Amino acid sequence: MFRNFNNPKETKSKYIPSDEFYSQIIDSLQDYSIFTLDKDLKINSWNSGSTNIFGWETDEIIGEDFDIIFTPEDLDSGIQNQEIEISLSKGRATDDRWHVKKDGSRFFAHGLVFPLKDEKGEIIGFVKILRDLTEMKKSEEVIETYIKDLEELNTHKENVLAIISHDLRSPLTGIIGLVSHLKENIKEMDGEEVNEMIELLLKTSREELAMLDYLVDWARVKYANEAFTPEKIPLNDFIHDVFDRMKDTAQLKNINLLHQIDENETVFADQKMLQSVFQNLISNAIKHTDSGGEVNISTRRNEKEIIVQVKDSGIGMSKKILEKLFKPQLRALSNPMKKNKGAGIGLLLAKGFLERNGGKIWVESAEGEGTSFFFSLPIDKIIKGQVIVNEI
Repeated sequence: MFRNFNNPKETKSKYIPSDEFYSQIIDSLQDYSIFTLDKDLKINSWNSGSTNIFGWETDEIIGEDFDIIFTPEDLDSGIQNQEIEISLSKGRATDDRWHVKKDGSRFFAHGLVFPLKDEKGEIIGFVKILRDLTEMKKSEEVIETYIKDLEELNTHKENVLAIISHDLRSPLTGIIGLVSHLKENIKEMDGEEVNEMIELLLKTSREELAMLDYLVDWARVKYANEAFTPEKIPLNDFIHDVFDRMKDTAQLKNINLLHQIDENETVFADQKMLQSVFQNLISNAIKHTDSGGEVNISTRRNEKEIIVQVKDSGIGMSKKILEKLFKPQLRALSNPMKKNKGAGIGLLLAKGFLERNGGKIWVESAEGEGTSFFFSLPIDKIIKGQVIVNEI
């Protein structure tokens, strides 16, 4: 006998899906976490996809609070309650956020919450559905990082060209002009005048070489695979060595170099890079501190890192300068008409070295009140978020 499957009444009379049928469908969705909450926001059902994603077995999770899947920071801001409130007012609530697994690790998910009602329309609980999108999130972050790196690379390229055409070319033009003047007029010039011009040539040439050294180091950090050999460094001895190198410069301005570092304090970093960071920061501090002032280095630590402070009693900086200090713009790099040429490149170099070593740099300053540069470095070797203690 031919059956008319287009007849809804006949189809309905022949087959009515059971609750078990729907339960099997839900349980078969391995890529989705689907679970329900009672009115008190206790978990009262848990599909196998939830176990795959979160790690809790059904008998472990039933009766637990809805809070269990949220990160501490989301719990502090009351995100879990906000989801429920939105679902009640709008019929559903969607979100994209990080959640917590049984082992404490996190994953990024797109989720949906909606109220569960009985036959009378009374709310008897809630349904939560979410899908792990961590890999997609990582891909997006990789793309975003790549785009950011390209933009930064282009910015640095433009600045390098600007430095070469402006900050390096101008002094060379002056040097050539002085040499030409000497060549043409040296027979008519007295000895004192010749000596003055030679001193000026020597000073300008040294500044030009220092600028080139800064530029080469900066370019190595940004563009080349700089040799990177981090190791455990006794910080107290290291600072003494840096002070020995800087003492002549400090004595010319009668600047006291001081430190308050524990004898057993250590950091994990590349020695050459760390030396460059200290020399840049101390050199800048000396340049911007009046005669008789001081530069003081101190440290504090937390569980995983050392915070180093390089503090001077100098002229300080305005808020406007602070906002642009670490931005790779020509203004920040140097100005051949001003003192302290190359200081901007030095700060960018220090920032690049510190980031390469797993640290960061920031500054606090006010005009007339001195400046404090702070930077962080790991105490021990860090590999994928794990600390390897006492590795030398």
